[in-house]
Amino acid sequence: MRSADERTLGLRLPDVPGVLSAAEVAVTVDTIAEVQLPSGMIPWWSGGHADPWNHVEAAMALAVGGRRAEAEAAYAWLAREQRPDGAWHQYYLAEGVEDAKLDANVCAYVATGVWHHHLCFGDAGFLQAMWPVVESAVDFVLGLQTARGEILWARHPDGTPWPFALLTGSSSICHSLGRALAVARRLGHHRPHWQRARVALARTIAHVPDAFAPKDRWAMDWYYPVLAGVVGGKAGRQRLAAGWDRFVIDGAGTRCVADRPWVTAAETSECAIAHLVAGERARAQSLFAWAQRLRDSDGRYFTGVVVPDEVHFPGGERSTYSAAAVVLAADALSGASPAAALFAGRRSTRSDPAADTSTKSSARARQ
Repeated sequence: MRSADERTLGLRLPDVPGVLSAAEVAVTVDTIAEVQLPSGMIPWWSGGHADPWNHVEAAMALAVGGRRAEAEAAYAWLAREQRPDGAWHQYYLAEGVEDAKLDANVCAYVATGVWHHHLCFGDAGFLQAMWPVVESAVDFVLGLQTARGEILWARHPDGTPWPFALLTGSSSICHSLGRALAVARRLGHHRPHWQRARVALARTIAHVPDAFAPKDRWAMDWYYPVLAGVVGGKAGRQRLAAGWDRFVIDGAGTRCVADRPWVTAAETSECAIAHLVAGERARAQSLFAWAQRLRDSDGRYFTGVVVPDEVHFPGGERSTYSAAAVVLAADALSGASPAAALFAGRRSTRSDPAADTSTKSSARARQ
């Protein structure tokens, strides 16, 4: 393991006083790096599968933790695995593709990771090298946009699109389009059709709820439009307040689904960021503190727990994406890294839900 001076050169590790120290964050980041394969792929756990969305989130946590080389190996894996049409498959194993579906949200999220990495390290060369990857991925995703504005969930391996869109996934894509536009602007590329697509998507998310398949029992459909910066200000706070009693167990965390007592580390951490984005820091801090009850003694995080039975589920699973969500929430709360504002710094001054700034929030969105 590298020394603290080596690993944090130019970066300050997140530190949430009284909840999670910088030293504890470093240990958690190291557990993610331990699972990373020599290829650069970051599976959910050792021997498990990976999906490009959670792979990117883990790479972002590695960057926050000062593990730049490991993060860049993760992006190099994405560049090698990208299909000629700009997409990635849904799930990968060490030996190849596990699920060949082409999920739009999974494909879009590389733009968020690339911009996050650039904010952390300011490496224009990295940004330039990853531009073809980002551009191709965004073009694939926009090929699934409907005339109304939502993004269909996925394509079958034969190219046939799925017939419906998901609110969580479309919100995540809206965020990723904002980051893709930031990359394009920094490199001097003009992509006005990306901006038009993003405006249409944001307006549909904010104003046409029946554009999306009904999944309102899932917590992510509740907080995700706020987390992604699409529903902000008073409307965002009202949305979070309306779902709090349904989705949050006080003292325990955020449920995965409203009708089951399953609290997860990732949803709780993401929900904390959503409240931070909405200007509700006290609730964000409470949620983040509750997420720590899922921390294991070695710095890994259990995926979830049944309340009040305190039985971990699934089984004893400890996932890299859960650890990554905690690290990114810690960064958002502490403002430690140069990329911390990506999650909690967006404050639109315009009423247009698609108003673009250089910072936005993010979430896992496995739906």
